[in-house]
Amino acid sequence: GAQVFWLVANDRDGDPLTYGISGSYAYFFDVTKDTGEVRLASPLDYETIFYFAITISVSDGQNSAVQKDMHVIVEDRNDNAPVFQNTSFSTSIKETLPVGSVVTTVLASDKDTGSGGLVVYFIEKVIPDTVDNQHLFWILANGSIVLNGSLSYNNKSAFYQLELKACDSGDIYQDKFTIQCSPTVFLSISVIDQPDLDPQFVRESYLASVSEGAPKGTSVLKVEAMDTDKGINDPVTYSISNSTRPGWFDIEADGVIVVSGSLDREQLLEEDEEVQVQVTATEMHLNIYEKEAKVSIWVTLRVTDVNDHKPEFYNCTLLACTFTSEEAQVNFTGSVDEHASARIPIDDLTLVAYDPDKGSNGTFLLSLEGPDAEAFSVSPVRAAGSAEVQVLVKMPSLVDYERQTVMLVQVVATDSVSKDSSIATVTIHVRDINDHPPTFPQSLYVLMVPEHSPNGFVVTDSIHATDPDTGEGGHITYSLLAGNGVELFEVNPDSGTVTVRDSKLLDRETQATYNLTLQALDGGNLSGTTTLQIILEDINDNAPVVSGSYNIFVQEERENVSVTIQAHDDDEPNTNNSRLYFSLLPGPYSQNFSVDPDTGLLENLGPLDREAIDPTLAGRIVLTVRVADGGVPVLSAEVNVTINVEDINDNLPVFNQSSYNFSVMERDPGAMVGVVVAWDADQTEANNRISFSLSGSGSNNFMLRGSLLGSGQAVGHLQLPLDVSLDYETQAFFDLVVNAVDPDPQGEATATVRVNVIDVNDEPPTLDPASLRGIRVAENGSQYGLVAQVIAQDIDTSAQLVVQLMNVICTKAEVDVGSLCHGWFSVVSNGSVFINQSEAIDYEACDLVTLVVRAYDLMTDPRFQAYSDNGSLPITIEDVNDNAPYFLPENKTFVIIPELVVPNQQVASVQARDDDSGNNGAILFSILQVDFLSKDGVTTSSEADVFTGNIELVTNLDASLQGTYQVTVQAQDRPSVGAAREAKTTLNLFTVDQSYRVRLQFSTNKEEVGANLEEIKAALAQATRTTVYIVSIQDIDSTARARGRSYLDAYFVFPNGSALTLNELSVTIRQDRDSLTQLLQLGLVVLGSQESLESDLPKVLIIVTVVLAALLLLVLVVMTTVLMCVRKSYSRKLWAMKAAKEARKTAAGEMPLAPAIPGTNIYNTERANPMLNLPTKDLGFESLSSSSDIDH
Repeated sequence: GAQVFWLVANDRDGDPLTYGISGSYAYFFDVTKDTGEVRLASPLDYETIFYFAITISVSDGQNSAVQKDMHVIVEDRNDNAPVFQNTSFSTSIKETLPVGSVVTTVLASDKDTGSGGLVVYFIEKVIPDTVDNQHLFWILANGSIVLNGSLSYNNKSAFYQLELKACDSGDIYQDKFTIQCSPTVFLSISVIDQPDLDPQFVRESYLASVSEGAPKGTSVLKVEAMDTDKGINDPVTYSISNSTRPGWFDIEADGVIVVSGSLDREQLLEEDEEVQVQVTATEMHLNIYEKEAKVSIWVTLRVTDVNDHKPEFYNCTLLACTFTSEEAQVNFTGSVDEHASARIPIDDLTLVAYDPDKGSNGTFLLSLEGPDAEAFSVSPVRAAGSAEVQVLVKMPSLVDYERQTVMLVQVVATDSVSKDSSIATVTIHVRDINDHPPTFPQSLYVLMVPEHSPNGFVVTDSIHATDPDTGEGGHITYSLLAGNGVELFEVNPDSGTVTVRDSKLLDRETQATYNLTLQALDGGNLSGTTTLQIILEDINDNAPVVSGSYNIFVQEERENVSVTIQAHDDDEPNTNNSRLYFSLLPGPYSQNFSVDPDTGLLENLGPLDREAIDPTLAGRIVLTVRVADGGVPVLSAEVNVTINVEDINDNLPVFNQSSYNFSVMERDPGAMVGVVVAWDADQTEANNRISFSLSGSGSNNFMLRGSLLGSGQAVGHLQLPLDVSLDYETQAFFDLVVNAVDPDPQGEATATVRVNVIDVNDEPPTLDPASLRGIRVAENGSQYGLVAQVIAQDIDTSAQLVVQLMNVICTKAEVDVGSLCHGWFSVVSNGSVFINQSEAIDYEACDLVTLVVRAYDLMTDPRFQAYSDNGSLPITIEDVNDNAPYFLPENKTFVIIPELVVPNQQVASVQARDDDSGNNGAILFSILQVDFLSKDGVTTSSEADVFTGNIELVTNLDASLQGTYQVTVQAQDRPSVGAAREAKTTLNLFTVDQSYRVRLQFSTNKEEVGANLEEIKAALAQATRTTVYIVSIQDIDSTARARGRSYLDAYFVFPNGSALTLNELSVTIRQDRDSLTQLLQLGLVVLGSQESLESDLPKVLIIVTVVLAALLLLVLVVMTTVLMCVRKSYSRKLWAMKAAKEARKTAAGEMPLAPAIPGTNIYNTERANPMLNLPTKDLGFESLSSSSDIDH
């Protein structure tokens, strides 16, 4: 479509010029014939053909066209992107490849020339996509990819993928500088690992334990190292390169450390019982530097204990013992007082037991044996490693100085695992003590104590016991013996002061009196007792107790609250501790109520309003009544009184807005319009349930559905019914009224609602009928450019209209002529109608072009029709006189009988047609030349665009002339403008002279002959196969001696202009017996010429007699013939029925292909009657006339 050049030529005559392009490459261009403008019709490709030749021509329509060769050079444009010669690349490089080395080279080519074919390479991306990798490679101008950083198979990446792109250097394309780039390709680079790294142990440290008794070859621990060159994975060997205890351990080839010598944990006590072993792992092959690749690690091996020692006794203190053999002993001494209390240790005894083994191996058990073991015990009874051993008094009564002054026991230490043991003998010296018991002055003491006295409250500090002994024997210790209440009190062991121990359990209401036993014990464990009777005094320690629960129901504004709170106090009756007082604690609604302080009567101070209560409380008011006693301190209890204020319907609904404004899209059935919200202050659903109703003009287009939003709140959803939609063009807004009522309507709330209808592009566009009025366009390049404007309209506010051509109807004389006019006109989107092919418009091919158009709205909502009904723009093609008349073929032969024709009588005719219309197609005939005539005469008439030229005689013709008149006729149109066009033809008019005139006599007068003339002519024509021309019909003079009463003169002419003579006519008629019979019935009596009939008059009388006889004979013959024909007719009909029956049996494939010949026995494909060529169901029995029985 782009303009490429102009063809320009000059004509000195100023004739309009027509340009053209031809040749094998002419398809690249379209030329506007009358202007020479050349536009591109097919894309050019420099890479396919950059040079070719075409032939350009120009013509003025009068002279021969001028042609020249034109060479077209196609300029290259940057329309090709570079293309890599391979789309898949891969290579491998060693990880030690030096920086700056070439990795590989890629190549891309570009078909363009110049800078548009100069390729530049880019590395778009390096995968893995890290910051360091983005500059790891760079690419040279020749496509070589260079390493720009170091590689590491193990520490960086073993594989890289480069995203490559090739771009040209840019050049002009579509009138702007453009750089074309290839699709990206990927280069895969695999890194080959090299042996440049030392091996590494798989763990950072190794620690294991082994028993000191483990035999040689025992596996202790397996170490493992691996080649860090992951791509090589060289095998590794192991060795022990150093050890803190050489010879104890060795390592095998698989890295397993084994015991190689005897182990002794006790030698490692100063080394934390551990052996350090250095293990070295060496790769089997040398590294790239021709050195061993190895690594070392210290392994910690802990030697665990084995039970190889038994416990022994030492005479030392535990902290000072060195557990040497010098300190080991088996005999020990100590002392103890007589009657020493149980678990008293023996004095002056330093005894330590020790086992050097560890853990359970070093654990031992201690026990006593010997003659006095029953009186003593040992502590501890179980020890691990080392322990100080004590011998304790077990039975004080057996330790009696008066009975035995020295006592012997054996301490036995037994290994808990091996059961090995050691024995130490202990000699105990018994010391004398005082043995008199203490005594109290009284056996009973009565004491008063307030209940719940605090812990430490002194019950008594004046009760003491006495002991006559001195020293330790006279030292008294006090205690309370087990019994009722002993857990409530305690005594000072030295002073004997009795105090309260548990204040909480000291409750008079539980127990008012306690009896305790107080014991006095001296240093010799001698004791005396006395009884303490403790009586509890009442205190105010019980709070009042409220009986029952209180849940009261009253109706708001109608009923009052009146309830008495029931309570009691368990403190001592009739004291301040049990006297009750009532009060109302502050609360949200307590100011609305009062309570009697003495009786506990609760009442409301005024009417109750449910709506004044927080709605979340559901009408419940919770009051707290405090019940307190008169004791010190004051104790109290609280009780909640729930007052349920029942709702009544005393409030009307209220809308949250007085007016609402909503918007809704038109043509959207069921659409949600908006919501209205109302609330009712009543707090129960029975009273605050809101119902909505809708009124106002157009309210039947909406429905309002209410739903509960919350207690006392309702929302009304205003929406369109599913079968209702709004139309902006009909009504742009609605003003409605919403009403809200509660279940006991004593009034209602109202709010106004305005619904604005939003215009949707829903209406189809229309075509302006005025713009579709027919136009007229002349044919053959008479007009160009804009010829009409189709106007589209749309009532929507956002319409964007285009006019579309849907169909082109081509008709000629109201007959569809196909698609030959489809390219004549075009319709652009704004409705403009242009002539596309002015020279192609041809009235003779199509006189009416109907453009079927429609309007299309680009902005129509997809749910609605976007186009108008089709409209028709009729374009009437006006005729231009561009066709010459032409004569229509004429199969007639024109014969002139001079005797019969007179001036102004038509003797012949021609027909001609002119494909033009109007005056351009009106034809005027004229005779240019006629043999033997000096004057002409032609009249013209027309019917259905066919003009007929009737040739009329101007003068009388000579009846004696024989031959043919040749008449040259000219047909000429009559254009209003321009030169007339013409055509010529020559007609042959054959003449028949009087020698062929024949006279027929009839037995009837001329009136009857005239009445039967058509039947007579038909019978004669049937018999002679000629055209019968009647000259005259006359009566015969009655005086003449003639056979007939009238005669008829006629000519019998064949289509070729020849005629029958009298003799030929007589023979022909006699050969057709049917026609002859019909003529005889019509009155024919004599055939003859005019001259012969006149010469036979004298013989009339003789002939009359013969004729009458012949006539009688003829009647007999006719009657006989009629009877025979009737019989034959019935026979034929019977044959026809049989033939039809046989025809019906005939298969379709056996039917004759040729049509039937009437009057023969050849069937046609319709299975017709072979006699009459009628359907077989019609055998013609209705007609029995002789004409139906003629047998040719």
